[in-house]
Amino acid sequence: MTDRADGDGDRERRLVPGWEGRYYEDFAVGDVYKHPYGRTVTETDNVWFTNLTMNVNPMHFNEAYAAETEFGERLVDGTFVIALAVGMSVVDVSMNATANLGYDSIRHHAPVYHGDTIFAESEVLEKRESSSRDHVGIVTTELRAYNESGEKVLSLERTPMVLKREHAEPSAAQPTGWPEGVGTQPEDC
Repeated sequence: MTDRADGDGDRERRLVPGWEGRYYEDFAVGDVYKHPYGRTVTETDNVWFTNLTMNVNPMHFNEAYAAETEFGERLVDGTFVIALAVGMSVVDVSMNATANLGYDSIRHHAPVYHGDTIFAESEVLEKRESSSRDHVGIVTTELRAYNESGEKVLSLERTPMVLKREHAEPSAAQPTGWPEGVGTQPEDC
């Protein structure tokens, strides 16, 4: 199929698959993935997350209280930092996970404040075949998060079960999460 492009002539259209994440076979021990996009933590992020999770520590929502502590201001809820860093890693580590088996060795190395920008990376520590499920393998990574100054603020080990490529069925016409027949189809090109 050809379309007119702003009257400049014909152009070929083709349906091209997007990034579907890594499959079990794509992981190699020692690989480090620097996850795209830093994320600046806002006061709203902290207050909403603190309220949603019912974290009643005044260090996260009471400015007068926090001003009298050694930090002199409110700290971002540590479980928000964990959730943010894990979320940042999904694009590289667990887009094709069937389950997360565990989060281990969680360490907060430094406080996170409103306005800090967080960056994350994951290093593959080990991988193995699943002994009970032929369609997945088990991958353990160390996830590390840093602030904009390069200070490590968080580290943890994360272990998802990741789908093997031969058991995945995404296509350019029907990527993961899309219902069949929605949007541009091969016959439209």
